[in-house]
Amino acid sequence: MQILAQSVEDYLSKIPEERQEVFKKLFDTVNDNVPQGFKTGISYGMVGWNVPLETFPAGYHCTPGLPLPFMSLASQKNFIALYHMGMYAKPELLDWFVAEFPKHSKRKLDMGKSCIRFKKMDEIPFELIAELSKKMTVDEWINIYESNLKK
Repeated sequence: MQILAQSVEDYLSKIPEERQEVFKKLFDTVNDNVPQGFKTGISYGMVGWNVPLETFPAGYHCTPGLPLPFMSLASQKNFIALYHMGMYAKPELLDWFVAEFPKHSKRKLDMGKSCIRFKKMDEIPFELIAELSKKMTVDEWINIYESNLKK
């Protein structure tokens, strides 16, 4: 379920009413904790935090000319998805998150390579997401991204 939006505000206004409060809280949690230098916008049909082209002119290798994606948040049909490319690219960060998740949630972690799926809106571990959001700076993300590209 892709939400067609021109801005973050437009995206937030188009989320189903029953999810708007929790989605906005999750957005604010990431936005308030992500290190300086990431820019918020619409990326790949989702709300995203990217490395702007002014900071990393090479952009994303899959779509040259677009900013380097870092984190994204999407309202899907049956869940809210949080994508964190840093966990996909840095195994130590993924290991930390997987180990910490049970300390913050009674639910089993529902996760793909970089996608965390939240099906129960009242059981999102906001404190853990805040911690995760702080864990990688723009410079660290660029370095990890470039080193993985060279492999």
